[in-house]
Amino acid sequence: MAGGPGSFLIGEEEKRELLEVIEAGYLFRYGGASDPKYKHKVVTFEDEFAAYTGANHCIAVSSGTSALLCSLAALGVGPGDEVIVPGYTFIASVSSIILSRAIPVLAEIDESLNIDPEDIRRKITDKTKAIMPVHMLGNPCNMDEIMKISEEHNLYVIEDCCQAAGARYKGRSVGTIGHIGAFSLNHFKTITAGDGGMLITNDAELYERAFAFHDQGHLPKRMGVEIGNRSIIGMNARMNEITGAVSLAQLRKLDSLLKCLREKKTALKAKIQDVPNFTFRTLNDAKGECCTLLTLLFDTKEKADKFCDAIGGKTLIHSGWHVYNNMEHFLGKKTVTDVSCPFECPFYGKEVEYNKNMLPKTDSILERAVNISIGVVDAGLGAGFGINIHSDEAEIEEVAQKIIELASSL
Repeated sequence: MAGGPGSFLIGEEEKRELLEVIEAGYLFRYGGASDPKYKHKVVTFEDEFAAYTGANHCIAVSSGTSALLCSLAALGVGPGDEVIVPGYTFIASVSSIILSRAIPVLAEIDESLNIDPEDIRRKITDKTKAIMPVHMLGNPCNMDEIMKISEEHNLYVIEDCCQAAGARYKGRSVGTIGHIGAFSLNHFKTITAGDGGMLITNDAELYERAFAFHDQGHLPKRMGVEIGNRSIIGMNARMNEITGAVSLAQLRKLDSLLKCLREKKTALKAKIQDVPNFTFRTLNDAKGECCTLLTLLFDTKEKADKFCDAIGGKTLIHSGWHVYNNMEHFLGKKTVTDVSCPFECPFYGKEVEYNKNMLPKTDSILERAVNISIGVVDAGLGAGFGINIHSDEAEIEEVAQKIIELASSL
């Protein structure tokens, strides 16, 4: 079975929440407070996720991509604005910037597999409006340095937390450190409703703008379908009660899920701590990461390739649309006059060039990096080999011994 750890734990709790909605026969996120058919699962999920993260505001949306789009819209990111984003991230980070008619500026990663603060500094221009750090594979970015850069240059910070629900950085939930944070409930994420997402912020104005964008311009806290003055032009990225019911049940499992993953990762990592030919990726907060994956950084590309051949896997450089080199839909030089469709990289007259191997540091790291699954089992992330949230001590030992045997023989 492939998926995130939450997908392995779907059971009676989700069934109870779902049945309550199905038996009531009312699936819309809005309803009358006195209507017994309205079970307000989405609103309850928003309130509980805000409380869980310590954020003042939360909006439940239809996907992590929607959460990013709403975040960018709330900040007023648009034509001509540049947003700095890492070259190792899922395509949604980049495509949300493009769909906002802004310009993604690709930055290098460091050995945390997250955006390199030093390269952020190098990529800032007078057009830069925001930084989008991505907490890749559940590992928080170096947010101290990123927020320092943000303050020095008066830039917005949009935290892409889509792979990091539950992660914390120096005691603070990811998503609450920057100006706004986006999460995903996709099948492969920490907790899941199949799809869905959340946006959090401590800023009341950003909350109102994001809410309006996600729901046809309406202001927050409405419960019915009343018609009134709308604040902006918006779209429909609402979450329905079915998704809200599953999300609520999953959220209530998140702490125990993370505790389990941390114990299993600690056990596996301890067994292979002294194995030659690789080290582990840098953790910016070892206590706060999600522990969904264990990343091995081999000494050389050749050793990493041989290890992957033996386990039937692949290095991260080959992990699909998580690597800029594989994002064929925007590689190459494009301007607004080059394209026939407005959704094909409309950069409004500015020539922008994206080529393979334009981030040599990122390439070097990813071609030496191998993911071992702990909670996320996803061949698309290069994590088809390892353990999962149900693995017992015997399975952890078996996987550890195979890693030791294969890595030692390189």
